[in-house]
Amino acid sequence: MSTTRRQVLARTGAVGAGIAFTGALSELFAGSAAAQGKAGYGPLVPDPAGLLDLPKGFRYKVLSREGGDLPSGEGKVPSNFDGMDAFRGKRGGVHLVRNHENRHNGRAPVPTVKGLTYDPMGKGGCTALALDRHNNVLSERVAIAGTAVNCAGGPTPWGTWLTCEETEDKAGTNGYTKDHGFIFEVDPVDPHRTGAVPLTAMGRFQHEAIAVDPRRGVVYETEDAFLKPFGLFYRFLPKKPEGGLGSLRAGGKLQAMRVPGVPDLSAIQETGACFEGVEWVDVPDPLAAQTPIRLQDFGPKGITHAQKLEGCYWGGKSVYFVSSFAHSAEGSAADHFGQIWRYDPSERRLTLVIVFGPSTDIQLPGESPDNICLAPSGGLMVAEDGGGAQHVYGLTRRGEVYAMARGRQNIGTPEEPEWGEFAGVSFSPDHDTMYVNCYNPGTTFAVTGPWHRT
Repeated sequence: MSTTRRQVLARTGAVGAGIAFTGALSELFAGSAAAQGKAGYGPLVPDPAGLLDLPKGFRYKVLSREGGDLPSGEGKVPSNFDGMDAFRGKRGGVHLVRNHENRHNGRAPVPTVKGLTYDPMGKGGCTALALDRHNNVLSERVAIAGTAVNCAGGPTPWGTWLTCEETEDKAGTNGYTKDHGFIFEVDPVDPHRTGAVPLTAMGRFQHEAIAVDPRRGVVYETEDAFLKPFGLFYRFLPKKPEGGLGSLRAGGKLQAMRVPGVPDLSAIQETGACFEGVEWVDVPDPLAAQTPIRLQDFGPKGITHAQKLEGCYWGGKSVYFVSSFAHSAEGSAADHFGQIWRYDPSERRLTLVIVFGPSTDIQLPGESPDNICLAPSGGLMVAEDGGGAQHVYGLTRRGEVYAMARGRQNIGTPEEPEWGEFAGVSFSPDHDTMYVNCYNPGTTFAVTGPWHRT
């Protein structure tokens, strides 16, 4: 089954409770039109402080900046703010867990802390912030250290964060003393309860993000492989599907998705394209002792690849995942500027829900959707990771795109400007605050305003 580009599936399933993309898509706009108030909350207002442009009626608070002192006394706030999520705290408060995508040469490493450090030579990790109901910072401390290239991850139904290493470096590479490329569980309230234990059964590869099926306990995982051979979409079948703190350490089975007849997802261009009978194939060697998983032998039928698999989240009865872009010049079967896919495990059905790009009806004024999350208005918030000025864009249920935020922190030169990408976009449990990171220079913002107006 497929539809024209003028339509989005009327029954793509709930992105959140009672929410779906429905109806015909109107002609969308490109360039600066998204910031002219044709959808969303109105035009962006330049920020006199030069940090973050927002629509009228919205305001931001800077919660944390790289290089400052951690109130815990453990050292300096690390650099490269990336994936993040918000967890419910006491008396209306919020706990944030934030990734730091530091590589071996990261300029501001996550401080090593006894009991929370995996590899003393790893510079990545997570920090945790505790906020009161007014978004005042009560504490900020290391949540895990000694990991590498912590890019994204995702929350679990039992209230922990799974942080993902986007690397395949082994011990002896880049000075590391242990193998990297794992997922780690982080308790946002008391990180010492989870420590720094790699969840090895969930695979060793260039992890990006995860999403958990709350009914079955299955964990879905994306692999962000930029160059060919591209990444795979995985599922992890835990031995303890009931979940709970530490349950993933019991192990399980890692499998990769095979879409019959589709070796490369980029070849699919039509919104609504649907594939029945999706198969899941056991990964021969999840630890990738000799061969990266995406290069391993999956049998004569092969396996399905995709370039730049990034954001991943669970909504309703399905898992959604993002392919940020595909370039045929780099080996993809076709070009696109972003796809959002939906997999329904009950029906074993994969559907291309949204295609972004100049040749499609849904156009991001920029390019390359990265992190995504559900917006209070029922659509999506999309963090851009591309060239030029960086934005957080909203996508309404009608398919309209609007600019929600624009970064103003130029980290380049007037002749060659460069803006830090956005990452970690998420909302407080009461949906009254959007939290978002600027990757570089590392900054965490809390954005409040009339979210329910549209």
